[in-house]
Amino acid sequence: MNIQSRDLDREPTRAEAEAALSLLRRWAGDASAEEIVTLDPQIGNLLPGQPATDYPAMARTYPDDFVVDAAYKATLPDLQNGPTSLIRGAQRQIQHVGISNFRLPIRFHTRDAGDLTLETSVTGTVSLEAEKKGINMSRIMRTFYKHAEETFSFEVIERALDAYKTDLESFDARIQMRFSFPMKVQSLRSGLSGYQYYDIALELVETGGLRQKIVHLDYVYSSTCPCSLELSEHARQFRGQLATPHSQRSVARVSVVLEPGQQTAWFEDLIDMARAAVPTETQVMVKREDEQAFAELNAANPIFVEDAARLFAEQLQMDPRIGDYRIIASHQESLHSHDAVSVLTEGPTFAARSIDPRLFASLFHIG
Repeated sequence: MNIQSRDLDREPTRAEAEAALSLLRRWAGDASAEEIVTLDPQIGNLLPGQPATDYPAMARTYPDDFVVDAAYKATLPDLQNGPTSLIRGAQRQIQHVGISNFRLPIRFHTRDAGDLTLETSVTGTVSLEAEKKGINMSRIMRTFYKHAEETFSFEVIERALDAYKTDLESFDARIQMRFSFPMKVQSLRSGLSGYQYYDIALELVETGGLRQKIVHLDYVYSSTCPCSLELSEHARQFRGQLATPHSQRSVARVSVVLEPGQQTAWFEDLIDMARAAVPTETQVMVKREDEQAFAELNAANPIFVEDAARLFAEQLQMDPRIGDYRIIASHQESLHSHDAVSVLTEGPTFAARSIDPRLFASLFHIG
């Protein structure tokens, strides 16, 4: 029969705790370090200047000669590949998980300039099933590095995607590569030339076993307001008043899905289509005669943001290499304190009811 005292169930008073602490310190003052550790290593913290611990002395120099063998590697913890019981939060599938903006020098084929090596920002993601804790992020980088020495095309990107899908045992995956593409352009009249840089992204997306090859291009141009042009001419004609229409730097993000089985769609081809749609591209090298020519070119091609979207679409839909597409145009107004924007899509790939809150802000061009 067990007999319990009421005193064991009540909360001790502060005075009793102080007496117990004094007794513990008296004992620890005469006890050896081994006795203290055996009872409780933390007791040493109660003795000023006499810390006791059960931890061995730690090395404080970097072990240059330490070699990791298979046996040691097998002992390393790996939380991300742990069991379902380690999942925190809702046990739901994650559509995209991976790494963004790891940079590499990548060599690309071009239509006009042979192969170019460009600093490239890579984003790689895979889907994650609901019952899996996580992925090994570094495998995406390691897999991509295996292909980094090749001259990149979509075929190479597909091989990289296949490899890291296998490594990570995932169903859906995406690779996106962003870079600044240089292209030499001629001035309008002076005969000078200079490099224009175009922000381009290549994207390979696999969802449900279906793959899409997507190219994104940011095209920067000048937009002269047709209404402002007419009002300026009215002031000149009826009142002899000098007036100038407002123009502004504008950006269109053209995104296209490449149709399978078609000929190669070069970066330069997409740039040529954008330039054919809206010829008032911003200039690189300019002398006085070029500046005058640019003013004349803008006057010959006044354009609202709605016009821009439709003109780009007109060029894209004539090319059999292009399937679904999206055009986002932003005219960053010199008249207003706000921008004029438009979005035009073709096909289900880019159709969306919601707009990313920072979408149009991302079209701001930094020279």
